[in-house]
Formats: sequence, structure tokens, C-alpha cells
Amino acid sequence: MDHTRADAGDLAEYGYEQELKRTLSAWAVFALGFATISPVVGIYAVVQLGFVFAGPAWTWAVVVAFLGQLLVATVYAELSSQFPITGGVYQWVRRLGGPRLGWLVGWIHLASAVASLTTVAYLGASWLHMLVSDSALSPATHVLLGVVFLVVALGINLLGVDPVKHFLNAGIIAEGVASIAVSVVLLLFARNHGFDILFNTLGAESASGGSVAAGFVTCLAVAGWAFLGFDATTQVAEETDQPRRSVPRALLRSYLFVAFTVLLTALAVTFALRRPEDAVSGKIVDPVFEAVTQSLGGWSEKPFILVVLIAFFACAISIQTYIGRAVYAFARDRQLPFSAQLATVGERQIPWVSLTVTAVLAGLGLVLGLNGNAAATLIAFGSGGFYFIFLAVALVALFARLSGSWNPAAGELRLGRAGLLVNALAVAWLLFEAVNIAWPRAELAPPGGSWIQIWAVVLVFSVLLAVGLAYVVIAKPHTQLPTHSNTQEVKAS
Repeated sequence: MDHTRADAGDLAEYGYEQELKRTLSAWAVFALGFATISPVVGIYAVVQLGFVFAGPAWTWAVVVAFLGQLLVATVYAELSSQFPITGGVYQWVRRLGGPRLGWLVGWIHLASAVASLTTVAYLGASWLHMLVSDSALSPATHVLLGVVFLVVALGINLLGVDPVKHFLNAGIIAEGVASIAVSVVLLLFARNHGFDILFNTLGAESASGGSVAAGFVTCLAVAGWAFLGFDATTQVAEETDQPRRSVPRALLRSYLFVAFTVLLTALAVTFALRRPEDAVSGKIVDPVFEAVTQSLGGWSEKPFILVVLIAFFACAISIQTYIGRAVYAFARDRQLPFSAQLATVGERQIPWVSLTVTAVLAGLGLVLGLNGNAAATLIAFGSGGFYFIFLAVALVALFARLSGSWNPAAGELRLGRAGLLVNALAVAWLLFEAVNIAWPRAELAPPGGSWIQIWAVVLVFSVLLAVGLAYVVIAKPHTQLPTHSNTQEVKAS
């Protein structure tokens, strides 16, 4: 049977035409998921903060975050198996929880996704500067290099799906070298500590008022950043061959492979640092770079930076790929201002207007970096939005299960009775982690930061929610849905 024709027919049952180019294999979808979660971007961004708040014991926060997010990824895999439509969380919540709630969740998701692109560009800018200069990085230069990241990512995406696939494959190779290969070398030939160091904070609790528990919880809030992005696979469902089968499998496989790589890197860096107490005190600004160059020698500096940069660029490209599709799905249903323009698909069968607009919005977010080091604020901001979206989706899925409006057994991925338990545990985990990330902490704001930066997550998302609610009341986007898109509103029931 012609899978492409069958997939297009499946999409037509939801009221949509096949506009995007369906050329992504199961491997390509895996590559997108892997590059978006990105062990390099995830762990390299949080390791320094982890040491500051919990010392070498920070690795246990990574383990907890991995287990909690595995529950969430499993729920997402079930949903993606039943709704093979570009749009991901917006489409699921709209069909299971109603169009108004679907719009609000989609709105916050878009804002969070743009924030994550800003964060990756900001963090990657530091490595780009390290490649070309040994001087101190000023805030203005940092922001400018972040813009370079966004321009390159946009340029690659505008070339079409095939070039994106090639860059993502290069990213996977770079991830393998920077994370797996380097970590194995460090574990085999550069271990300076035994397993017992993982139970030592080295006084890191002083950053949290002397409380080890408070330090670990703060570390857990930061560690959540390392396990974002697995939902990227769901945004390319309409470009994937046999999406009901390929998308959920790619989602879980990419998540598990990234998790393995993140945990391997966390252990390798922690065991290899000669003086981990310097990472706790902040004397070592980048523990990963320090561990690698101390162990392999000075010759490794530039090659290592280059490999890490490739991984960062692949991550930025993949994030922009899935954000563009998310905006396209929203606009296709006439849910945004200028929807006709945002839903435009060009000659290369890509939503080029949505891609360009999201790149510009992510660039505006870089302005936060003009006021000193904004890494912790951006990580908390990006993570906060996603964890609230995770929570909303998990809650909607749980209520739909219990009310009988959603029958997960009708999908390709079947967990049976275990699915309900997994869903309930995912909700419990997300209730804790969402509040934990949003909790205002002065220690995560830039030194001397204002109260606005300390309350950034709560304030920004409160404003976004208020704007979203006002838009729902005034513009009534749920009434603008094309009649055909309401087909099979709850297809799986």
C-alpha cells in the first residue's frame, strides 16, 4: 500500500489537505527529536548551576528529572499515536478539552517554544565567542552573537526539509563526539574521584541558606531544562511517513537516548573534575570545558568547542523547525492575527512566514541578555512555560481517560491499564516541578538583578495568560475554526 497516499487520507479525515512535504523517515524524526532535546545543550547549560546549588550531588537531580519526564514523554507518545497532526499539544487539547482551552495551551506553548529558541541562541553564543576570541564576553557582544545563531538557523530552515535533515545528522554526530565519546574517555582515563563523591555537596548548600534540601530542589528546577523538546517529533507528523507508528517511537527513542547521554556526561564530568569545589564556588565557570581540557590537554580546546558549536546549531535549527510548524498549525485554523500570511506554504513546501516571524520574536528575547548574564533567567523562563504546558496536557489527558472521552487503546501505542497510572504519576510530578521552576529565587537572577527578574517566570506567564484570556473573550478565535477542521474532534473515542 502507498503509505504516502494512506497518510494523506488519514490527514483528510481530520479535515486537512496534505500541504507539507511528507519526506521524513523514522530516522529523520528521531534526529529531530534528539537534536531538539540535545544532551549537549541540555547538560552543558545546567551543569555549572547544578554544582553551585548541590555540588557533586547535583547528578541525582538529573536522575529524578529524567524519571519524571519519562512519565510525561510516555503520555505524549500515546497522544501522538492517536492524533498524527501537525500542531501537537494545541491539536490534542483542542480535541480532548475543547477549542478555548486548546487555544490557551497553544498560545502559551508558542511563547515557551520561542523562549527556548532564545535560550539556545544565547547559550550557544558563549561557545561561538570562545571559538573566535579569548577575551571577556560583553553583554552586547553576547546578544549580537545570539542573533547570528538565529539567522543561521533560519537560513538553513528556509532551504527546505532536506537540508535540515543533513544538518540534524551532522548534529547527531557532533553530539556523539561531544557527549558520548568524550564522556567514555573521561570515565576510562580521567577519573579523579570515586562514586562516593556523588553523595557530597562540598558546601554548596550555603547558596541556599545552608539547607541541603533547598539546594537540591533548586538544582532540580534547573535540571528540568535538560529534558525539554521531546515533543518536537509531534510537530512534523504531517511530514512523516506512517506517523501513527513512527512519531511515538521516535519520541520515546530520542528521549531515552538523550537521557542516557545526559546521565553519562553528568557522571563523567563530576568524576573528572580535579577540584570540584572550584565549580561549587563559581571559580570554574564551565565545568564541562574545564574537565575536558584538563584531561585531554590544551590541544583539545578548539576542536571540542567546534564540535559543541555544531551541536548547538543543530539544536537551534531543530527548535526553529518545530516552532515554525506549531505556528503554521495554529494559523491554518485561523487562530492567530494575520493567520492567512502565517499559514503560507512556499515553493519548498515549508511554512516560511511562520519560520521568519518566530526567529524575529526569539531575537527580541535576547534583549534580556543586555543586563548581565541572563542564562539562569532564560533557562527558568523557558522551562517554566514548558512545564505548565506539560501539566495542562497531562491533566486534560487524565480527565479524558477518566470521563471516557478518550480511549487510548484505539491508538498504535497501547499501554493498557498501566497508561492510567503513568498519566496520574505524570500529573503529580508536573504539579511539583511546575511550581518549583516558577518559584521566585534571587539566586537564579543575575547578581544585583531587580525583583522583576526574580519574579520573571510568574510575571511573564501571568501576562501571557491574561493576554490570551482577553484574546479569547474579545476575538473568540474558537469560533473562527474552519468547519472542516472540526472533523473527528475526538477521533479516538
